[in-house]
Amino acid sequence: MIVAIILFIIFALLAFSAFVGYKMVTPPRQKGQWTPKDFGYEYDEVTIETRDGLKLKGWWINQEGDRTVILLHGYTASKWNETYIKPALKFLLDAGFNVLLFDFRAHGESEGNRTTVGDKELIDLISAVDWLERKGVKRVGVVGFSMGAIVTIRGLGEDERIACGVADSPPIYMDKTGARGLKYFANLPEFLYPLVKPFTLIFSGGRVVNVIEYADRIRKPLLLIAGKKDPLVKVEEVKEFYERNKRINERVELWITEAPHVRTIVENPEGWKERVMDFLNRHF
Repeated sequence: MIVAIILFIIFALLAFSAFVGYKMVTPPRQKGQWTPKDFGYEYDEVTIETRDGLKLKGWWINQEGDRTVILLHGYTASKWNETYIKPALKFLLDAGFNVLLFDFRAHGESEGNRTTVGDKELIDLISAVDWLERKGVKRVGVVGFSMGAIVTIRGLGEDERIACGVADSPPIYMDKTGARGLKYFANLPEFLYPLVKPFTLIFSGGRVVNVIEYADRIRKPLLLIAGKKDPLVKVEEVKEFYERNKRINERVELWITEAPHVRTIVENPEGWKERVMDFLNRHF
């Protein structure tokens, strides 16, 4: 009887972990109503085909300038995100940049059933750079938030066409952020993460990205933004990446703020605008 109860508890715990793992890699799709026209800018609705055959939906705002930025959203968000994507887009457009933004796979209007939270999303970014290259754009900058910040860092290390990047609230140790994410996104205890993690990998077909290894590879301009009140990414982790990258990259910068996750642009919009635009103007 006792053995049966124990087996039932184990089975129930594994089943629950599988359910949570499935939900974590199939986030709800965020869709909205606003567009760049709300700021007075014309735009094209575009479709980007990825190198692995998915179709991503995005917006292309071509201001006929010589500087183009790709704007990347975070996990569970989309191009319609109003917290950080909307103000960041306005700042970039007002500064005269051409901007391409799109929904990552399994987000917004894009194809794909599972997110890999920074793994296969690199394919999405590289495919967007391919799309721009076919339009005659040779060098791009990238501004990414959270999951988009992971992809920004990886893109700098993997694609020579990316000239510089801004990584706002980048998770550095995915297992640590993943455990914190259980509490942040699902209000579940962090100790469940070792049980949930294998199911997220099975369902998504992805792998855990080792972001810290890119600190030994990137030699391009990179601005890291970290908030002291961030419940998902500790300032010390981002600082560790910065100090390690600084050994080989004199053009890496770190801006530590008082904000929560991806909220520096909310709590200090003028400061974010000034710091990011100054960085882009100096390096791009």
